Amino acid sequence: MSATALSTARVALVDRSTATGPVRTVLDQIHGAFGATPHMFRAVANSPAALQSMWSAFGALGGGVIGAALGEQIAVAVANRNACDYCLAAHTALGRKAGVSGDDLAAAQSGESADPRTAAVLRFALQLVNGRGQVDAADVQALRGHGLSDEHIVEIVAHVALNLFTNYVNVALAVSVDFPGVKLRPAR
Repeated sequence: MSATALSTARVALVDRSTATGPVRTVLDQIHGAFGATPHMFRAVANSPAALQSMWSAFGALGGGVIGAALGEQIAVAVANRNACDYCLAAHTALGRKAGVSGDDLAAAQSGESADPRTAAVLRFALQLVNGRGQVDAADVQALRGHGLSDEHIVEIVAHVALNLFTNYVNVALAVSVDFPGVKLRPAR
């Protein structure tokens, strides 16, 4: 990535090699997980509290009942809906790594899936985004109709909330994309 691309962000991108204390510790963990330090985390590293919050949430949800593949499909749907090029690119790459096909990731951009359970989850995730959290009992019951427990439902909400956080960071702060680009799809 060129210095020009790095300078387009509206906040400094913290350099892991010069970071100290808890920021360095977390950036080292991120670097170990990705083999690089993605720009998003470098931007968030301006706030040690925000960095710790984001990284801890990724770790906690990564060990939840939703699973990596469905978590990435949720992230792709939310990123596309929020026109977050960064998160769409990152979660498409991570989704492929989690075993989700390119076709399934493309469908997830529109909140769709050939699998009825996944489709129900993506519909609910986008209802949360579109309605700013305002859903009704029938929306939650629809998830239960697909065999999802209260634990699953709460984790879906948590995944959406975490992805809103990352989308807003990247869009508001104009963080340059350092993953292979993916074309946004028009919202339906």
